[in-house]
Amino acid sequence: MASHRRPKQPSRTRVTVLTATAAAAVALSAQSASADPQPSKTDVKTKVDKLHEEAEQATEKYNGAKEKQEKLEKQVGELQDKVARGQEELNKLRDGLGSMATAQYRSGSIDPTLQLLLSSDPDSYLEKASTLNQLSAKQADTLQQIAAKQRTLRQERAEATGKLADLESTRKALGERKSEVQGKLAEARDLLNTLTAKERAEVLGESDAAGQADKGGAKGGTDGSRAGRSESRPDLGKALPTSQRAGSALSAAQSKIGSPYVWGATGPNSFDCSGLTSWAYAQAGVTLPRISQDQANAGTRIYDQGSLKPGDLVIFYGDLHHVGLYAGNGQVLHAPRSGTNVRYEPMSNMPFQFGVRVG
Repeated sequence: MASHRRPKQPSRTRVTVLTATAAAAVALSAQSASADPQPSKTDVKTKVDKLHEEAEQATEKYNGAKEKQEKLEKQVGELQDKVARGQEELNKLRDGLGSMATAQYRSGSIDPTLQLLLSSDPDSYLEKASTLNQLSAKQADTLQQIAAKQRTLRQERAEATGKLADLESTRKALGERKSEVQGKLAEARDLLNTLTAKERAEVLGESDAAGQADKGGAKGGTDGSRAGRSESRPDLGKALPTSQRAGSALSAAQSKIGSPYVWGATGPNSFDCSGLTSWAYAQAGVTLPRISQDQANAGTRIYDQGSLKPGDLVIFYGDLHHVGLYAGNGQVLHAPRSGTNVRYEPMSNMPFQFGVRVG
């Protein structure tokens, strides 16, 4: 017989528990959503500034590794050429020694005393014997040359092998620094993309730099179409450079205002910080080292900001990873960071370490 009992209704206690559980789930969901809000413009700026500073540090390390690689490649090439020439000289010495040995063998191996007794022309024999003695002395000299050349070649080959190992290590470091720079810039770009175009421009510090992020690395971003565009020029005061070369370097850098910052770039259409200063001084006939840490030792250091003159190098941050040109009245002309252009900026925006007056 079928059961006609009514289904059991949930108890008041069970309903209460289920309701409380659902309410708790909704509350947790709301709490979770509020715990992960979009970062504010201030937060983004702080993080982006930090990432760009770290990227510039890595950029200067990249520049140093690249410079070292180029020097090592040149040294390795010269050593390899030297070894090849030395081997050629050694082969010639060996060939000459072989020819002398063959001549001796063909002259016969009869005892010289017996040859004298049997000779019908003692005078002729003595003349030949004298030639043979001279040949032996020459042969001994050739052997000494061969031994010396072999020692030299061993040393040169060992040096070349060491340089090649150093080159391989430098290439590896170069790749690591490149990946580090690209990673920092990608992270900064992602953060900037959470902002509006106007906010991005404000964070980057340029009204027309909204959304720009360095995608090209050392081989990209060479469009110099914005170089020399209209910029608001700050009051640079009336101080004069201490030398014609310093003035020429500053003028050269001023002609590149508006050119984009590109890490690893040395001009003429895009620059990183030390790329701009080295390019500017090159236009004045002065060769500066490639990286900011080395440029810090390129002249006389000036620790008093009040003693700086236009055209002096100005070094920033404790590890000296940023450099620009003093423009006057507390302003620096520099290539600031990825996403910006060559521009003037108050020196107070960065931790100044010292100036360098290039001799």
